[in-house]
Amino acid sequence: MALSTYKQKRTFQDTPEPQGGKPSAEVLRFVIQKHDASHLHYDFRLEINGVLKSWAVPKGPSLNPQDKRLAMEVEDHPFDYKDFEGIIPKGNYGAGTVIVWDEGTYEPLESFKDKKSAERNLYKQWKSGSIKVLLKGKKLKGEFALVKMKGRQENAWLLIKHKDKYAPDTDITTKDKSVISKKTLEQVEKAAEKNVAKDAVEKSAKKASTTKKTTAPKKAATKTGSKLIANKTVEKLLAHAPKAAFPKFIKPMLATLVDEPFDADDWEYEVKWDGYRALTFKNEMQTLLLSRNEKSFADKFYPVMEALEDWDDTMVVDGEVVVMDKDGLPSFNILQNWKSEENGELQYYVFDILWYKGKSLMGLPLTDRKAILEAIIPKDHPTIKLSDSLNVAGTTLFKQVSKMGLEGIMAKRSSSTYIAGDRSKDWLKIKAQKRQEVVIGGYTKNEGSSKAFSSLLLGVFEGKDFKYVGKAGTGFKRKEQKELLQLFKPLIRKTSAFKEKPDVEKPSRFRPNPPKADVVWLKPELVCEVHYTEITESGVFRHPAFIALREDKKATSVKEEREIQTEDIVEDESTSKPAKRTKNKSVAQHKNKQAVKVGGIELVFSNQDKVLWPGEGLTKGDLIEYYSEVSKYILPHLKDRPMSLHRFPNGIDQKSFYQKDMTDQAPDWIELYPYKAEGDKEQKNYMLCQNKTALLYMANLGAIDMNPWNSTVEHPDHPTWCALDLDPDKGNTLDQVIEVAQAIHEFLDEVKVRSYPKTSGSTGIHIYIPLGNQYTYDQSQMFAKVIASQINQQFDFTSIERMTSKRKGKIYIDFLQNRPGATLAAPYSIRPKPGATVSMPLHWNEVKKGLKLQDFTIKNALERIKSEGDIFKPVLGRGINLKSVLNKM
Repeated sequence: MALSTYKQKRTFQDTPEPQGGKPSAEVLRFVIQKHDASHLHYDFRLEINGVLKSWAVPKGPSLNPQDKRLAMEVEDHPFDYKDFEGIIPKGNYGAGTVIVWDEGTYEPLESFKDKKSAERNLYKQWKSGSIKVLLKGKKLKGEFALVKMKGRQENAWLLIKHKDKYAPDTDITTKDKSVISKKTLEQVEKAAEKNVAKDAVEKSAKKASTTKKTTAPKKAATKTGSKLIANKTVEKLLAHAPKAAFPKFIKPMLATLVDEPFDADDWEYEVKWDGYRALTFKNEMQTLLLSRNEKSFADKFYPVMEALEDWDDTMVVDGEVVVMDKDGLPSFNILQNWKSEENGELQYYVFDILWYKGKSLMGLPLTDRKAILEAIIPKDHPTIKLSDSLNVAGTTLFKQVSKMGLEGIMAKRSSSTYIAGDRSKDWLKIKAQKRQEVVIGGYTKNEGSSKAFSSLLLGVFEGKDFKYVGKAGTGFKRKEQKELLQLFKPLIRKTSAFKEKPDVEKPSRFRPNPPKADVVWLKPELVCEVHYTEITESGVFRHPAFIALREDKKATSVKEEREIQTEDIVEDESTSKPAKRTKNKSVAQHKNKQAVKVGGIELVFSNQDKVLWPGEGLTKGDLIEYYSEVSKYILPHLKDRPMSLHRFPNGIDQKSFYQKDMTDQAPDWIELYPYKAEGDKEQKNYMLCQNKTALLYMANLGAIDMNPWNSTVEHPDHPTWCALDLDPDKGNTLDQVIEVAQAIHEFLDEVKVRSYPKTSGSTGIHIYIPLGNQYTYDQSQMFAKVIASQINQQFDFTSIERMTSKRKGKIYIDFLQNRPGATLAAPYSIRPKPGATVSMPLHWNEVKKGLKLQDFTIKNALERIKSEGDIFKPVLGRGINLKSVLNKM
């Protein structure tokens, strides 16, 4: 094997493994490395012809001649690999810890005059499948043989010790330390973790605070936008982003709180900064630095604003304003009271980019957005910093930030899009300190106390209700108390704003006889942050202590935040998204097979890298990922409805087929519905899509679009909705389809009938009218025909003729979809069309000229769906009064 195979398997900017090395002229070297990768094993390597011939020995070498240890030959390694010891980072080939378990010189059993002759002989032995050598190592000494096995896997060999004086009956693998560092695997791993995490965090946090201000003009230091033009990688990424007007404001994406850190290849980890969330909106006309509730930070944090004004680019970025203390660590207390540079130097840590030069980037995966941001952000700037993902395992990073006293870490799914205002499970926060925002609903003053007040009464909002969560009696200085009292004065009210009036004198285990306290109630408008020890089952904080006021958050937005178990998100949500995006690639890369648990059931996703959309390079893995992410929106429109599977085993440009009968085809956990349609000789068992697991099972079968019945199994003869399918012919334009759709809307509005449009995702528009399972299919079809006939009279380019030959060049107003067993693509379903278009529900004011079906694709649909919610949900609700409507018509 050549070193080309070794190099193809590795990305050297991501792994510390060596790339080459020249052997010495005098002796032949061997090395055995103990390697804790996916499975613990020993790598046995012999220098032959300038490279290390290599075998993986699962059980390790044995000194007992009776033991025949399996040795699987792997790719040749470079000569310098003999000295490699350390960590191969996660996500890389062979990820894990490596130590040099043994090393030394060796020679063939026959004697040769020089090294070159010996190597020539060893190469012949290797070719013949039988190598016999004398090892002179620190642990392994004496004669050994490597013998290639016949009739087995091609690369299978046996490693055997010859009987000699170095063959005692002892287990040599109990000697578990490196012959170089004298450390075990575990000790090397801990040392490496500590150093890597420490370096990574200090690079992001401490070193930033010591950056000296440059004396060069700011324009020179920050003018980096022109570099993007020369950056072909970034240009390629931007090609996937849709054009978009400069946004007035974007609500920041939020993270879900989870209980513990984790390690996963398809997640990225960052430091969680202890500051104010701040978004920058910059174009040719203005620069804005806004809080999450759209307040300006321009005056408060003027050094950041000055730096941003000198950033010569147009963009919208998301980040955090922090200030460093004397130890070079972020301090929210200092930031909250920051007045000038004398209080500390401000840093603006930018971690995401949402819009750039006329394009919305929110639909791109995180790795792509990070790549663009890294290319355009000012380099080595004293104020503007890149908060990049750190090449450290999540658990390792968490340990380090905890030791340093930082707030915690962020975990972000590499493939995640940016969903404005969404508290996403693709972004997770893991806190090293238990902290939370709360709203001040009053304060107490204990009898006989000299303090301005004794404790703050704290609450959070549950809908419109203001819930009491405890009182904080520590954390504020006397000067702070006086300042707070001035802020309290205009908020004083006579009664409690809490839903249930708190008992402020309630005895506790530690204060069985609490002092009498006067209470002053406040309007719940001021937000502060506290840290605490735990939250009781009733939702009350134990030992909360005041940290600082939060001016960047609205009181009504402050909710109780309970930690979710990490495994509930990462093991279900993450594993149910097998598509894994890699750095700087917008198209997913996948393993051929992956067994994952979804909803407690193991699914095997196969051929995930099979391309289903050749024009776009989109794969089956992308299909599965989309349906995983959109599942909670599409499932209500599929549940309890027999499904017709439209399968594309080899892509949209190859043959497809419909599969309705799943008899003996589906696993036992899939629910089936027996049904014999008119004209069927035998009963069919239709599949029901009852949950996310079933949805992903269908996607794995190559079912691109989801096609449910119009009725449910509870009311099989009574459809949930009446549907009209506007299907244009080749000569029609989409604008004509839109004109017909709006005519139907106006007609239905006149008779007070609610209707809901969506793109078909193919060529036309679907219009649904809720029936609430009250009427038969015959009644539904009759109603649709009445509408179609009325509208058909208004246009010379429409038809209600079923025969294609009779309606050439005309839009077909199809009312015949309202029959048992007929299906239309479900809302949010992907279509097997170029561009991977999606059948997208619309507001009626969006059904207008200029609309394109290609506006909604697998790449951007989820962003819209999360932004708008399920606007098609009313179709599943209360139906119309058909008799009353027909009378009006």
